[in-house]
Amino acid sequence: MHGFIWWIIVGLIAGWLTGKLMSGGGYGAIMDIIIGIIGAFVGGFIMSHLGFAGSGGLIYTVIVAVIGAVILTFLLRLVTRGRVQQV
Repeated sequence: MHGFIWWIIVGLIAGWLTGKLMSGGGYGAIMDIIIGIIGAFVGGFIMSHLGFAGSGGLIYTVIVAVIGAVILTFLLRLVTRGRVQQV
């Protein structure tokens, strides 16, 4: 249960930061959390292939999640251009 709450917190922070970093609004609180959590996996995958260790504290985890979420949001906006109204 503790791990699940950890992923929600990291996803919330990463999703919120991604919404602030990228122009335009986010996709709503729930979608921002989901994008942040998926972004954590994407960022972790990218970092592991670049040779960075997968261990770190909260700050490292959030930075990696934000990097992944920014990439994921960019790709999502390319695919859904004009079809999804941003909130």
